[in-house]
Amino acid sequence: MAVVMKQLDRTEEAIEAIKSFRGLCPKQAQESLDNLLIDLYKKCGKVDEEIKLLKQKLRLIYQGEVFNGKLTKIARSRGKKFQVSIKQETARILGNLGWAYIQKANFLAAEVVYRKAQMIYPDANKACNLGLCLMKQARHEEARSVLEQVLQGKLPGAGDIKSRNRAEDLWRELGSWEPPPLSSNPPSLGLEDDDFADGLERLINEWAPNRSGRLPIFEEISRFRDQLDC
Repeated sequence: MAVVMKQLDRTEEAIEAIKSFRGLCPKQAQESLDNLLIDLYKKCGKVDEEIKLLKQKLRLIYQGEVFNGKLTKIARSRGKKFQVSIKQETARILGNLGWAYIQKANFLAAEVVYRKAQMIYPDANKACNLGLCLMKQARHEEARSVLEQVLQGKLPGAGDIKSRNRAEDLWRELGSWEPPPLSSNPPSLGLEDDDFADGLERLINEWAPNRSGRLPIFEEISRFRDQLDC
């Protein structure tokens, strides 16, 4: 029913239908309902609700409540079945979370999330979004370094024409970019509470143990802990 409402652009009704009746659905259906809700929130501009649900999905992953104890699961897209690993799913959700933060113009939070996603399962599309976050913060040299990885074909998906075209567009924008005035107040990361940030950090430590130290941006999480939104 909710899918039909979505197709008819009755997104608000679809959201209410899911919230009202999901308690009657089996546990196996809850993840699909969450994914549908995220699409609906995105479609009708409910970014805060989308962010909240994406964080909830990430919590379930680092609490070990996803994939039924397995390392992969069968996913469906456009009528096709394919296997997805926990790392791929986590990076995908982080990518969606980063994009939601971009919609709220919270580019520092988006940057942190995209960097974590790239540590877990890097790809060219998320690299372009990371480059955009850096550009919005007037950190042009860092943005160039990220975009170069796409343009030089060093990341998975760099051969995709859409990703390459986007990287080229962002590269051209860098040449004419005028930095915005810098604020004297550090922005709020908006990454929620210590439990959420610590859970993500545990995933990074487990899945990317060979990284050469913490990136500087992750140290900023500790400095801004008092500003994290609940």
